[in-house]
Amino acid sequence: MQDFRKLSVWQKAHYLTLEVYRVTRGFPKDELYGLTSQIRRAAASVPTNIAEGCGRRSDRDFARFLSIAMGSASELDYLILLSRDLDLMNARTADVLSDSATELKRMLASLMRKIEADNGNQTVTS
Repeated sequence: MQDFRKLSVWQKAHYLTLEVYRVTRGFPKDELYGLTSQIRRAAASVPTNIAEGCGRRSDRDFARFLSIAMGSASELDYLILLSRDLDLMNARTADVLSDSATELKRMLASLMRKIEADNGNQTVTS
């Protein structure tokens, strides 16, 4: 078990989640239970799954939760694009958030590769 707060990938995911919440405060109220809720859930799912994986007993479990976080990061990336295309978010903000999501996915992939290498190149997915 490790402290998730010390992982740079968790810190990046947490910061991105805070930014998503900040940006979506400006979304229309009629989207509160639609896109606003969905994009916030996708964003929060990334650091949540990293944290949960850190609390697991094995690297295999940790890697599985990192894989789930990766899926949520990809979902978030699409929802940012959708928000931009629906004119709920300006292009500059969407680009910054999307770049951050892309960097986050790279960090997750790198950590998953490291765990895999540390476990003798066994595939550690669900």
